[in-house]
Amino acid sequence: MERNDARAKMTQAGLNLIQQALSIYDKDLNLAVCNRRFQEMFDLPEELVTPGASFEDTIRFLVLRGEYGDVDDIEDAIRVRVEQARAFQPHYMERTRANRRTISVEGSPLQQGGWVAVYTDITEIKAQETLLRARSEELSDQLLTHAERLAQANRQLGATNSALEEAKRELMEMEARTRLVTEMMPAHIAHVGTDLHYTFSNRRLSAVMPGSLSDIIGRPAEEALGESTFAKIAPGLRRALDGEANVFEITHDLSGRRIRIALTPDRGTGDQPQGVFILSMDVTEEAQTRAALSQTAKRELAAQLTSGLAHDFANLLTIILGLQGRLERLAGLPPDAAELARATLAAARRGGMLLDRIAAISGPREVRPQPTDIEALLAELQIMARPSLPEGVGLDLLVSNLCGPVLLDPGPLQDSLLNLILNAKDSIGSGGGRITLTARPVRDTWLEVSVADTGPGFSAEALEHGLDPFFTTKGGEGSGLGLSMVYDHTKLSGGTVKLENRPEGGARVTLRLPLRRGGAAPDSPLLVLLVEDNDVIRTDVREMLRGLGHNVIEAGSADEATELSDLPGLDVILSDIGLPGSLNGVDFAMQLTDRRHPARIVLMTSLPPGDELRSRAGAIPVLTKPFGAAELAAYLTRKEAA
Repeated sequence: MERNDARAKMTQAGLNLIQQALSIYDKDLNLAVCNRRFQEMFDLPEELVTPGASFEDTIRFLVLRGEYGDVDDIEDAIRVRVEQARAFQPHYMERTRANRRTISVEGSPLQQGGWVAVYTDITEIKAQETLLRARSEELSDQLLTHAERLAQANRQLGATNSALEEAKRELMEMEARTRLVTEMMPAHIAHVGTDLHYTFSNRRLSAVMPGSLSDIIGRPAEEALGESTFAKIAPGLRRALDGEANVFEITHDLSGRRIRIALTPDRGTGDQPQGVFILSMDVTEEAQTRAALSQTAKRELAAQLTSGLAHDFANLLTIILGLQGRLERLAGLPPDAAELARATLAAARRGGMLLDRIAAISGPREVRPQPTDIEALLAELQIMARPSLPEGVGLDLLVSNLCGPVLLDPGPLQDSLLNLILNAKDSIGSGGGRITLTARPVRDTWLEVSVADTGPGFSAEALEHGLDPFFTTKGGEGSGLGLSMVYDHTKLSGGTVKLENRPEGGARVTLRLPLRRGGAAPDSPLLVLLVEDNDVIRTDVREMLRGLGHNVIEAGSADEATELSDLPGLDVILSDIGLPGSLNGVDFAMQLTDRRHPARIVLMTSLPPGDELRSRAGAIPVLTKPFGAAELAAYLTRKEAA
């Protein structure tokens, strides 16, 4: 602060030494600074030479004192001079004051607003000119007049040059600020001429589209962007050169990013475009969000269209599974009939898989664990995958220390492993190699399943972003959703996914799923209260329960089940959600939970996972129809059902 005060005093002292009067008024017509000569020349009082003094007050003082001669309307004279000051222009003028002294006035506007004016007493110069005119017979009046005009023109030219220099400096500052802003923006901003060569560009092209050039001014667009990217943008550039602004999105092949490109014709001063302004932005996250919102809308629409149909279809499949299961167990069934029963059961299960797909569209997918023979599941997968592998690509299967069934959802696991095998095949290519599928337990806590290949392995970028949605190394041939789907299925089951390169060469993807042994029967038969309003379904589920060795009590409504729930020795209460009467299955289960009923409570339903009534079940386990005896047994014996 002291340094600033000292500098201001030094500046004021320097101004006071100038023999010319100087004043600076700001954009609000208030005095910013003046020197002592300004006060002395116009004999101004102290309050009018103090910073902040009003220009209008100063003019009023000078008019009233007669500085501008006799005026008819004082207020009008003041108003005219104030309006001239507000629209200040560079100027030079000379005038004779009331005291007969002649002064020159040279003014120039300032960038920040306001102006600076310099007043010079030229009385002696004028007197010399008059004397010279009177005494010099050799100089004609025309020459003197020309000299005077030339001198005045030179002074005006000097004022104009000062204004031009100030304008040049302002333009340079504006250009520097514009360059700084364009470099800071997270987008590529550029201009190309009609020959599609870059005439301007910030340094963001390689950041928005990795692999592109950075120093591109003077280069053709095809060279800077690459052939494939330019081919996608070229139609839009041609439209812009024809005068049509357009905005579109492309997928950048090298990075897999989604890029939005806005092209605006540069019309210049004529009718025909002189080039194209280009704005390119990375909108990958926005595109992912749009896709997610679109998928959500599809799910909601599908849920509305299919909920009722899926409910009835699931009930029918439950009945078919129950009846065919009983038929298959009949003693003395002819072989042909047994084969037909098994085929019918397989078809019904495929119908259940169809319902799962509908549920996956219309709502969040539900994990449906069941006792699964891992070795048999992988052997079946091997049979399914072999026809897709080209000659020279082998598939090996290694299963160790997995005796007995494991509790998991086999469908998503099989889909995930098939996806990984096909990815490994693409990585190996036509040169031939081997794919190894390995399954083993880890510390009796995890089931580890890995797919390894002898291909070139993952790139550094793939190791970092391979599980991200829309990331692909296959260019336009890949959707970028394969590994993302594997990741979603695995995380939904409580597991993890790991991508790595093997030391001996090739890539490996490892899935770890919680290891839960399944299929163990209870130590003793359970007493189950079965609540189902559909007689046929109730009969089928009852037969499944009895086939598993359990004892069953039946009820057709929640009111009837409430009376039976107090029977001693109940181990499990298995209730449908959609029950007639004043209480549905969810309300009935909530009442039992509030009473701290000792029995396990399990709900069953044909409603899709996204249904509002089903969602109210909260932490109570829900068994989705149709289901078989194995799934039912898993829900009755696993700890999560408790």
